[in-house]
Amino acid sequence: MTSDDATISWRRLWSETAAVVGDRAQARWLCEVASGADGDEFRQALDEPATERMVAHLDAMLARLRAGEPLQYVLGRWGFRRLDLFVDRRVLIPRPETEQVVEAAISLGRSIAPPFVAVDLGTGSGAIGLSLAAELGELVTQLWLTDASVDALDVARANISGIGRHAPKVRIAHGDWFAALPDELAGEVGLVVSNPPYVCDGDERLEPLVADWEPASALFAGADGLDAVRRIAADVTRWLRPDGWLVLEIGAGQGDAVTAILAAAGLVDVEVRSDLAGHDRTAIGRQPNRAAT
Repeated sequence: MTSDDATISWRRLWSETAAVVGDRAQARWLCEVASGADGDEFRQALDEPATERMVAHLDAMLARLRAGEPLQYVLGRWGFRRLDLFVDRRVLIPRPETEQVVEAAISLGRSIAPPFVAVDLGTGSGAIGLSLAAELGELVTQLWLTDASVDALDVARANISGIGRHAPKVRIAHGDWFAALPDELAGEVGLVVSNPPYVCDGDERLEPLVADWEPASALFAGADGLDAVRRIAADVTRWLRPDGWLVLEIGAGQGDAVTAILAAAGLVDVEVRSDLAGHDRTAIGRQPNRAAT
């Protein structure tokens, strides 16, 4: 950063980094990662000198940002609801819109007769499933994280310890959607949640920062972006228990099509909810309880 890096303080490094990235909050996150100190610990270290290795780490992160890499991958971590998640190019970057999907899933989960099994299909970083495990607490007996990508499951596995005492209830399963689950769970799952790929192949509206850096297998799903939704819907009623819920993240403008897909699959109380920007975002549907009718 400067010619006297060997004696430069973190206060000065923070200021110089902010001038480079144009955002003081982002500059602090970068400095915290480089220093290995967070929160109050970083504030207490502001007037301490940074080591040569720490400055080199900060410079390397700034070089990656200048090359166009997303901040979240450069930091190697990102906040999601109550969690601080490890993330890299093997998984999608957790987004605020997905936090709203999780909020809907948690609300529905609290309406399900406990205890129950929950599943996060196509888990990626584990953001959705680990949030469910952490926030639904003792209502959930097992939380299954599935993904067709071994690399993604490695990232999710690294994040399990971050949920503390509920970590032992988490199970990891490799496979394509429901095929990853053991057969004995058929008809026993109370809550299935997924943020499947829902971008149309070749969609030119997708931001280059996303298209160039995030895993394509987690983004694209056929000509209309709904191939993964169809796959999930085709099998979901086999796995849900009576009155169990499916919760999906979907793309803007997909609400009507997804509603039709879920209804045709046999789910009831199908509904699409908008995000804070007013776009279609969360689709839900319930497994009918035929014994109660």
